[in-house]
Amino acid sequence: MPQQITLPRALCHNIAVMNPPPEEFHRASAAERFFNRMFGVLIGLGLGFSYNYLLQVRGRKSGKLYSTPIDLLEMNGKKFLVAPRGRTQWVRNAEAAGEVTLKKGSSRQRYQLRALSEPEKLDVLKAYLDRFQREVQRFFPVAAGSPPQAFVPVAENYPAFELTAA
Repeated sequence: MPQQITLPRALCHNIAVMNPPPEEFHRASAAERFFNRMFGVLIGLGLGFSYNYLLQVRGRKSGKLYSTPIDLLEMNGKKFLVAPRGRTQWVRNAEAAGEVTLKKGSSRQRYQLRALSEPEKLDVLKAYLDRFQREVQRFFPVAAGSPPQAFVPVAENYPAFELTAA
């Protein structure tokens, strides 16, 4: 009969934190949803940093237009959209629609989406986390500043898209 090993509680907690169970996506708290709504209003008015946009996408079931604030990564002359919370509703809607609109103030630009392959994501995820560390580090088990290879075990949990003008 195999011997059962009991680990100290503190060690078990550390293992769980270092390797959290895979989730479909990290749900926003009520406070985060409120902040996103208020921040979305400001971006919609044209305020915010140069990389802040309001992502607009049609619901795949309802057809309703949904908006959420995002941080757009520009790298090597290309635009990338990363979902730090995982396969959220906006990701599923965007995949179904194949396109999104980025809005800031009165400016709107439609983009086609191209999902990045796992190997393509590595440099994009690293650049995204390095650039937006303060806002998104809590969603990544990899520390900002880590090499691209550190993202190999988790890349599948973070949808990423290249945007091209529609």
